Amino acid sequence: METAIDYLLWFTAISVGIMAGVYFTFSVFVMKSLDEIDAPAGMLAMQSINRVIVKSLFLPIFFGSSLSAVALVVLAIIEPSSPGARWMLIGSALYVAGMFIVTVAGNVPLNNRLEATDAKGPDGAAMWKLYLDKWTTWNHVRTLACTASLALLILAIGERI
Repeated sequence: METAIDYLLWFTAISVGIMAGVYFTFSVFVMKSLDEIDAPAGMLAMQSINRVIVKSLFLPIFFGSSLSAVALVVLAIIEPSSPGARWMLIGSALYVAGMFIVTVAGNVPLNNRLEATDAKGPDGAAMWKLYLDKWTTWNHVRTLACTASLALLILAIGERI
Protein backbone atom coordinates (compact mmCIF):
# COMPACT_ATOMS: atom_id res chain seq x y z
CA MET A 1 0.00 0.00 0.00
CA GLU A 2 2.83 2.42 0.82
CA THR A 3 4.30 2.00 -2.68
CA ALA A 4 0.92 2.75 -4.24
CA ILE A 5 0.63 5.89 -2.11
CA ASP A 6 4.12 6.94 -3.21
CA TYR A 7 3.23 6.53 -6.89
CA LEU A 8 -0.04 8.40 -6.39
CA LEU A 9 1.76 11.17 -4.53
CA TRP A 10 4.37 11.53 -7.27
CA PHE A 11 1.71 11.50 -10.01
CA THR A 12 -0.29 14.13 -8.15
CA ALA A 13 2.72 16.36 -7.54
CA ILE A 14 3.83 16.20 -11.17
CA SER A 15 0.35 16.81 -12.57
CA VAL A 16 -0.26 19.65 -10.08
CA GLY A 17 3.04 21.16 -11.23
CA ILE A 18 1.90 20.97 -14.85
CA MET A 19 -1.38 22.66 -13.94
CA ALA A 20 0.47 25.36 -12.00
CA GLY A 21 2.54 26.04 -15.11
CA VAL A 22 -0.51 26.27 -17.36
CA TYR A 23 -2.27 28.72 -15.05
CA PHE A 24 0.93 30.69 -14.45
CA THR A 25 1.31 31.14 -18.20
CA PHE A 26 -2.19 32.57 -18.52
CA SER A 27 -1.74 34.86 -15.50
CA VAL A 28 1.67 36.18 -16.47
CA PHE A 29 1.38 36.79 -20.21
CA VAL A 30 -1.45 35.15 -22.15
CA MET A 31 -4.27 37.29 -20.71
CA LYS A 32 -2.11 40.43 -20.82
CA SER A 33 -1.31 39.72 -24.46
CA LEU A 34 -4.97 39.21 -25.33
CA ASP A 35 -5.79 42.49 -23.57
CA GLU A 36 -3.19 44.30 -25.71
CA ILE A 37 -5.04 43.59 -28.96
CA ASP A 38 -8.44 44.96 -29.90
CA ALA A 39 -11.38 43.55 -27.94
CA PRO A 40 -13.01 41.48 -30.71
CA ALA A 41 -9.70 39.84 -31.68
CA GLY A 42 -8.77 39.09 -28.06
CA MET A 43 -12.21 37.71 -27.35
CA LEU A 44 -12.22 35.53 -30.47
CA ALA A 45 -8.77 34.21 -29.57
CA MET A 46 -9.90 33.32 -26.04
CA GLN A 47 -13.06 31.67 -27.35
CA SER A 48 -10.83 29.55 -29.58
CA ILE A 49 -8.49 28.70 -26.69
CA ASN A 50 -11.47 27.62 -24.59
CA ARG A 51 -12.77 25.34 -27.35
CA VAL A 52 -9.37 23.80 -28.09
CA ILE A 53 -8.24 23.27 -24.49
CA VAL A 54 -11.12 20.90 -23.68
CA LYS A 55 -10.07 18.69 -26.61
CA SER A 56 -6.42 18.58 -25.57
CA LEU A 57 -4.31 16.73 -23.03
CA PHE A 58 -5.25 19.47 -20.55
CA LEU A 59 -8.56 17.81 -19.65
CA PRO A 60 -7.18 14.37 -18.67
CA ILE A 61 -4.50 16.07 -16.56
CA PHE A 62 -7.10 18.41 -15.03
CA PHE A 63 -9.39 15.55 -14.00
CA GLY A 64 -6.60 13.07 -13.24
CA SER A 65 -4.85 15.47 -10.89
CA SER A 66 -8.14 16.33 -9.21
CA LEU A 67 -9.10 12.69 -8.68
CA SER A 68 -5.66 11.78 -7.39
CA ALA A 69 -5.75 14.74 -5.00
CA VAL A 70 -9.12 13.56 -3.66
CA ALA A 71 -7.65 10.08 -3.21
CA LEU A 72 -4.72 11.55 -1.26
CA VAL A 73 -7.12 13.46 0.99
CA VAL A 74 -8.96 10.21 1.74
CA LEU A 75 -5.73 8.29 2.33
CA ALA A 76 -4.37 11.00 4.63
CA ILE A 77 -7.59 10.92 6.66
CA ILE A 78 -7.57 7.12 6.86
CA GLU A 79 -3.85 6.95 7.77
CA PRO A 80 -3.07 10.22 9.58
CA SER A 81 0.15 8.84 11.07
CA SER A 82 1.53 7.84 7.66
CA PRO A 83 4.68 9.79 6.72
CA GLY A 84 3.73 13.00 4.96
CA ALA A 85 0.01 12.56 5.64
CA ARG A 86 -0.39 16.07 7.03
CA TRP A 87 1.18 17.65 3.92
CA MET A 88 -0.74 15.32 1.59
CA LEU A 89 -3.99 16.34 3.26
CA ILE A 90 -3.35 20.08 3.27
CA GLY A 91 -1.80 20.18 -0.21
CA SER A 92 -4.43 18.01 -1.83
CA ALA A 93 -7.36 19.75 -0.13
CA LEU A 94 -5.94 23.12 -1.18
CA TYR A 95 -5.65 21.85 -4.74
CA VAL A 96 -9.22 20.57 -4.88
CA ALA A 97 -10.60 23.78 -3.39
CA GLY A 98 -8.28 26.31 -5.03
CA MET A 99 -8.05 24.71 -8.45
CA PHE A 100 -10.95 22.36 -9.14
CA ILE A 101 -13.75 24.19 -7.31
CA VAL A 102 -12.52 27.62 -8.45
CA THR A 103 -12.42 26.38 -12.05
CA VAL A 104 -15.89 24.83 -11.93
CA ALA A 105 -17.54 27.68 -10.00
CA GLY A 106 -15.56 30.65 -11.35
CA ASN A 107 -13.72 30.17 -14.63
CA VAL A 108 -16.00 27.75 -16.49
CA PRO A 109 -19.17 29.86 -16.06
CA LEU A 110 -17.21 32.86 -17.35
CA ASN A 111 -15.99 30.78 -20.30
CA ASN A 112 -19.58 29.82 -21.07
CA ARG A 113 -20.71 33.45 -20.94
CA LEU A 114 -17.84 34.47 -23.19
CA GLU A 115 -18.69 31.74 -25.70
CA ALA A 116 -22.32 32.88 -25.80
CA THR A 117 -21.35 36.49 -26.57
CA ASP A 118 -20.77 37.75 -30.10
CA ALA A 119 -17.31 39.33 -30.08
CA LYS A 120 -18.36 41.89 -32.68
CA GLY A 121 -21.81 42.47 -31.23
CA PRO A 122 -22.97 45.36 -29.05
CA ASP A 123 -22.18 43.51 -25.81
CA GLY A 124 -18.82 42.15 -26.94
CA ALA A 125 -16.48 44.84 -25.60
CA ALA A 126 -18.20 45.05 -22.20
CA MET A 127 -18.22 41.27 -21.84
CA TRP A 128 -14.55 41.07 -22.79
CA LYS A 129 -13.57 43.64 -20.13
CA LEU A 130 -15.64 41.84 -17.47
CA TYR A 131 -14.18 38.51 -18.55
CA LEU A 132 -10.58 39.73 -18.49
CA ASP A 133 -10.97 41.14 -14.98
CA LYS A 134 -12.90 38.31 -13.34
CA TRP A 135 -11.40 35.34 -15.20
CA THR A 136 -7.84 36.55 -14.63
CA THR A 137 -8.51 37.12 -10.92
CA TRP A 138 -9.83 33.57 -10.56
CA ASN A 139 -6.87 32.32 -12.56
CA HIS A 140 -4.46 34.02 -10.15
CA VAL A 141 -6.20 32.10 -7.35
CA ARG A 142 -5.71 28.84 -9.28
CA THR A 143 -2.06 29.66 -9.93
CA LEU A 144 -1.34 30.36 -6.27
CA ALA A 145 -3.33 27.33 -5.07
CA CYS A 146 -1.53 25.00 -7.48
CA THR A 147 1.89 26.38 -6.62
CA ALA A 148 1.30 26.14 -2.87
CA SER A 149 -0.21 22.68 -3.28
CA LEU A 150 2.85 21.54 -5.22
CA ALA A 151 5.15 22.81 -2.45
CA LEU A 152 3.12 20.95 0.18
CA LEU A 153 3.09 17.74 -1.88
CA ILE A 154 6.87 18.01 -2.23
CA LEU A 155 7.08 18.26 1.56
CA ALA A 156 4.99 15.08 1.78
CA ILE A 157 7.32 13.31 -0.66
CA GLY A 158 10.30 14.51 1.39
CA GLU A 159 8.87 12.94 4.53
CA ARG A 160 8.28 9.66 2.71
CA ILE A 161 11.77 9.18 1.25
